Amino acid sequence: MTIDEIILNALLEDIGDGDHTSLACISQGATGKAKLLVKQEGIIAGVKLAKKVFLTVDKNIVFDEFIHDGVKVKQGDIVFFVSGSSQSLLKAERLVLNFMQRMSGIATATNQFVEMIAGLKTKILDTRKTTPNLRVLEKWAVELGGGVNHRMGLYDMIMIKDNHIDFAGGIQKAIKLTHDYLKKNNKQLKIEIEARSIEDVKQILLMGGVDRIMLDNFNLQDTKEAVKLINHKYETEASGGITKDTVRKIAETGVDFISVGALTHHINSLDLSLKAVL
Repeated sequence: MTIDEIILNALLEDIGDGDHTSLACISQGATGKAKLLVKQEGIIAGVKLAKKVFLTVDKNIVFDEFIHDGVKVKQGDIVFFVSGSSQSLLKAERLVLNFMQRMSGIATATNQFVEMIAGLKTKILDTRKTTPNLRVLEKWAVELGGGVNHRMGLYDMIMIKDNHIDFAGGIQKAIKLTHDYLKKNNKQLKIEIEARSIEDVKQILLMGGVDRIMLDNFNLQDTKEAVKLINHKYETEASGGITKDTVRKIAETGVDFISVGALTHHINSLDLSLKAVL
């Protein structure tokens, strides 16, 4: 789903056959001005999206941006001013806040993980654990927080996980069938495969033919051993139950990537408010 489609569907969901409160209380020709006020420290995200929402509602709205996407903000900061039809500003208000509060929460959480592994080569990845139909926005927010997007969906990368391996009949069969499929369908996609144990890592290394090995729910010692065994032959990714308390030690093992599902499915929205300027 494109950003334009997300905005149009969200406006339809919210407005329906009209914002009857604003239509009842405010004259059609009334104009006003509002500011986006930060009420909590974090990383701001969704400024460009907010502008797009306002202009979708009313192309005559004037949007004055003061703080850009991806910038650290503190309580009391003003991100932007908007001015124009009062009815139009109120139509867009809740959607802008819903988008920006969630995106800023994701960007803030991502940035916290990124800062915890500062100075190391490891990159923080997101996952497919996103809100249905909002993936493009949530992954955008991860980037604004300093993280890296994993695959966007099932279509842009091969990722052989535990169930694929079990259904296929084992690691070696899964890899062989994958190569046969890609060749038959003339597709060039990177291949990642999940390892559940050191023995799995050894089997994958014996078979080869992948780009990245995911170390799923490995403890710290097994992660170190796996990274040593792989020895840069393939990219490595640690995944499963990563927290702020463990991320630095895991990164210090030398893994290339650490994926954190909580970036998009377990976050707290940043406190923002759109206030009328009188």
